[in-house]
Amino acid sequence: MRIDAHQHFWIFNPVRDSWIDDSMLVIRKDFLPKDLKPILKANNIDGCIAVQADQSEKETNFLLECALNNPFIKGVVGWVDLCNENVEERLKHFTQNKLFKGVRHIVQAETEDFVLRNDFLNGISKLSKYNLVYDILVFPNQLENVIKMVAKFPEQEFVLDHIAKPKISEGLIANTNWKTNIKRLASYKNVSCKVSGMITETQDFKWEEKDFYEFLNVVVEAFGTDRLLFGSDWPVCLLAGEYQDVLQIIEQYFSAFSKEDVSKIMGDNAVRIYKLNN
Repeated sequence: MRIDAHQHFWIFNPVRDSWIDDSMLVIRKDFLPKDLKPILKANNIDGCIAVQADQSEKETNFLLECALNNPFIKGVVGWVDLCNENVEERLKHFTQNKLFKGVRHIVQAETEDFVLRNDFLNGISKLSKYNLVYDILVFPNQLENVIKMVAKFPEQEFVLDHIAKPKISEGLIANTNWKTNIKRLASYKNVSCKVSGMITETQDFKWEEKDFYEFLNVVVEAFGTDRLLFGSDWPVCLLAGEYQDVLQIIEQYFSAFSKEDVSKIMGDNAVRIYKLNN
C-alpha cells in the first residue's frame, strides 16, 4: 500500500490561519478531502495520514471527522494539549477512535528548550500507554534538545517531520550542525523520519531535484530504509511545486534502490509505525 504519511486539511480562517500570509495566496483557501482524493488517485497513492495544522481539539475532531467520512484517510495525527494536567484524560478520549494514531505540537514556534519543560515531558510520557506516535516538528536549532527529550523515552515511537527543515538552498556545508544532530537523533532506534516538506525550505521556493539529494543522502545513511516515510506536505507544498513534483523527487532519488526498500519508504513503514491496519 502506497501511503502519503503527511498532509493537511483545513477550512481557511484568516484569524486562526494567520501564518498563511499574503505571500502564500495559493494556499489561502479551503483544502478538503474532496480536493486531495483525485490527486492521490492520479499519483497511485492508496491513502494518507492527515496531520494537524492548528493547535486545538477542534482541529483534531475535524480531522477525525474527515477520516471517518473518507476511507482513504488511514489515520490522524492530531493535537492534544500535552502540557495540561488533564492530558491523559484527553488521550483516553481521543483513542476511543481507532483512526487517532498520533499527536503533534508545533514546537518550531516554541523556544529551544520547550521540549524539556516538565509539563511537556509529562505529556510525552503518557503517549506510549495509548500506542500513539509523537510527530516532531522543529527547526535545526532545536534538535539538540529534541535529542535530550528522545533519550528520556526509549519506549515512545517518534517521527521527525520534514527532516527538521534544514536550509536546502544553502547546501549541506552550511547545514553541518543539522547533519551532526540528524545522525545523533537517528541513533535512537525509536525515531523515524519523514522525507517531506523539503521544497518549501528553499530560497524563494526555487529549486532543482538535485538540490535535495545531499540531504536525502544524510537521512538515508542515518535512518536507513526501515525508518523513512514519504510525505507530500500537501497543500503547503503548493507554495513551491505541485504534488507530483514532490513525489517525483523521492521516486527519482530512490529509483536505484530495491523494490522492497522503495515499498518501505512509500508506505510499508507508515503502515507499521502508525499501526494503520489496527
